[in-house]
Amino acid sequence: MAVVWTAIGLLATTLAVLAAAVLQLGARIDATNRDLGARIEQMGRDLVARMDAMNRDLGSRIDAQTARMDEHLGRHIG
Repeated sequence: MAVVWTAIGLLATTLAVLAAAVLQLGARIDATNRDLGARIEQMGRDLVARMDAMNRDLGSRIDAQTARMDEHLGRHIG
């Protein structure tokens, strides 16, 4: 009978350790998810800022090119 109770005790201990490991793993996954989410959001903000800067630069370059083309056409039509 002692063997049965020992086996039950070992099984209960094993289940308790496994449950604790699963809970700890879940907490680590949640923490990693929060960290990863924050990093992705920051990268998104950085990307938007870079795209806005490129858009402003490209817009000014297009405006300058348009002005040069207008001046060139004005000399020929003019």
